[in-house]
Amino acid sequence: QVQLVESGGGLVQAGGSLRLSCVASRSIFSINAMGWYRQRPGKQRELVATMAGGGITNYADSVKGRFTISSDNAKNTVYLQMNSLKPEDTAVYYCNARIAVITTEDYWGQGTQVTVSS
Repeated sequence: QVQLVESGGGLVQAGGSLRLSCVASRSIFSINAMGWYRQRPGKQRELVATMAGGGITNYADSVKGRFTISSDNAKNTVYLQMNSLKPEDTAVYYCNARIAVITTEDYWGQGTQVTVSS
């Protein structure tokens, strides 16, 4: 199991930047993949960015070139740097950890609100 705690959300004007942090309760070396998802008002939760072993990253088309996922293994922390924010980026952002042993388990943080004003 792993507990995830997000921080860094807030209110920002369009064009601004925010950095989200997700601290894991165990070494992220032991986690198969970590990522960020978001849930916009009235929408289903969607993938934003993921990072798997070897630093392989994947981004939603809507955030490519604007968002960057990274990690600090010594701090068991994954970041999401969000630049050139748009009002449509307004959502609750969730950190995800996927651990695959015999079965695959997904773990989620509590979410952090990001609001982008126009």
